[in-house]
Amino acid sequence: MLSTAGTLAAHTDPLPTGFVRLADIDPSIRQDIRYAGRENFLHRKVDGYDTPVCILTAQAAKALSGVQKTMVAKGLTLVVFDCYRPARAVADMVQWTREGGPPDPQWYPTVERGNLIAKGYVGELSSHSRGSTVDLAIADAAGKSTVQPACGAPDGGTLDFGTGFDCFDPASETAHRPLGADAAANRKMLLASMRAAGFRNYAHEWWHFTLAEEPFSRQRFDFPVTAN
Repeated sequence: MLSTAGTLAAHTDPLPTGFVRLADIDPSIRQDIRYAGRENFLHRKVDGYDTPVCILTAQAAKALSGVQKTMVAKGLTLVVFDCYRPARAVADMVQWTREGGPPDPQWYPTVERGNLIAKGYVGELSSHSRGSTVDLAIADAAGKSTVQPACGAPDGGTLDFGTGFDCFDPASETAHRPLGADAAANRKMLLASMRAAGFRNYAHEWWHFTLAEEPFSRQRFDFPVTAN
């Protein structure tokens, strides 16, 4: 989840060279960008998310489109919750975390807010700011499967993964056991499909994947998430 070099800022369209909006590559992938609204662990919009759209490097977007084709053939669809994340958004999350507070039963049920960084749930730097990391799940393309997880993002309309996106708890570890049979099978399907497309998983979050051959492996960006 960490990055190592300085921030590259850009504040106007077009996007920096090498970046695309996912909808321009594959509009069939469902977008549910949580940090542009209130249904996230901060309970508010995060700095830098001017609109709820997914931006990625061209390589990551094209690889993700390949995964989507596999899902569509099964009557399923990918749902992306976060893609490129401006460095200012990461700083906003860190500052919010350091303000402290009690556990939140929906998002971090067993950890105090001030300990989210130490426990590895909030990063002071994020691979998302390099543009080739995506948080995602799988849903029934017809909208037939809706699971309301006890922890994590509500109303995602996804298949059962045992927890929701951004559930800061050991139950979100990709290999966590025990899991229900459906949740275990869905995590396995997502992991295998993303690995086949060249993504690697962050073991503490079943939803978090980074393109292994990412083009900006030592850069962080800070342009805002905009629609055009």
